[in-house]
Amino acid sequence: MPGLVLLEVWPGSRAVLLDANERRTTFLAEALTQLDWADRAEVVRLRAEEAGRDGRFRAMFPAVVARGFASPPVTAECAAPLLAVGGTLVVSEPPEEVRRWPVEGLQRVGLAPAGVWAGTARFQVLVQLKLCPATYPRRVGIPAKRPLW
Repeated sequence: MPGLVLLEVWPGSRAVLLDANERRTTFLAEALTQLDWADRAEVVRLRAEEAGRDGRFRAMFPAVVARGFASPPVTAECAAPLLAVGGTLVVSEPPEEVRRWPVEGLQRVGLAPAGVWAGTARFQVLVQLKLCPATYPRRVGIPAKRPLW
């Protein structure tokens, strides 16, 4: 859903909408057709760990937006490989302020904290300082079983 909102507020933008769930990707594809945005976005049904190892997506994006699909270490490990150097990761956060993104853990995948945006919702903003090492993301399921931090 964040991708549809961003396509609405940034009319000149293009996006890849990534999700592993068939029902959600079907909904996204239908929404793009109904909104006449099919030429602006591609819906990809793939796990984030797989996308991060796919040459079509690795280090290709200036921004990744995540609705907080997993814990911070899993989200960082799955998103960092998709970002180009200098790219931004924006992750929705719980309403209460909690330190969930330690610098040491983020450095393992080339990320660094860039701040928190708090308005009607809270978002953690991270920047990709260097390319994510080729060892990340690990195989499907491993980031959740053995988190970076």
